Amino acid sequence: MATLLKVLRTTERVFLVTIFLMMVGLFTLGVVVREVAPQYSSDFSWIEEAVQTLNLFLVFCALGLALERKRHVGVTTFRDSMPLPVRRFVFGLIDISGVLFSIYTTRLGIEMVQFVFASGQRSPTLNIAMGWIYLAPTIGFVLLGLRYALSLFGVIDRFTPDTANTPTTSEKGAA
Repeated sequence: MATLLKVLRTTERVFLVTIFLMMVGLFTLGVVVREVAPQYSSDFSWIEEAVQTLNLFLVFCALGLALERKRHVGVTTFRDSMPLPVRRFVFGLIDISGVLFSIYTTRLGIEMVQFVFASGQRSPTLNIAMGWIYLAPTIGFVLLGLRYALSLFGVIDRFTPDTANTPTTSEKGAA
C-alpha cells in the first residue's frame, strides 16, 4: 500500500508540475508574440483558452494532494480544544462526509462528462470536445475521495499538526 501511495503522489506531482510549466510556457509565448509580432497575435488566440483549461486540471487534480499535505482550510482552535475521544469521532465523521461528498460529486461529474461528450459541444478556439473540461473536477474529486478514505482507514494522518512546517521560535512573527 505504501508503494502504491508513493507512486500516486509522484504521478500527481509530475502531472501538476508539467501542467504548470505548460501554462507558463504557453502564456509566455502569447505575451512574446503580442509584443514582438502583434500581426500574428490572432493566430495565437487559442493560448488563453488552453491556459484556462490547463488551470482547471491544475486546480482540481491538486485537491487530494493538498488535503493529504494539510494545505486545506481548517478551524483548528475548536478542533484542538476537544477531548481526544471526541476529536477522533469528529475526525471520522469528517472523513466519512468527505468520502460520501466525493462519491456524489464524482457521480455527477461522470454524468456531466457523458452528457457533454454526447451533445457534441466543441470549444470554438481549441476545437476540442467540451467534455474534457468537465473531466477535470471528476478526476479531482476521485483523488480527493481517495485521500478521505485513506485518512478514514488510518493509512494517512491528515489531522496531526505538521511540525515540519510550523515556524520555529526565530521565525515567528517574521512575515
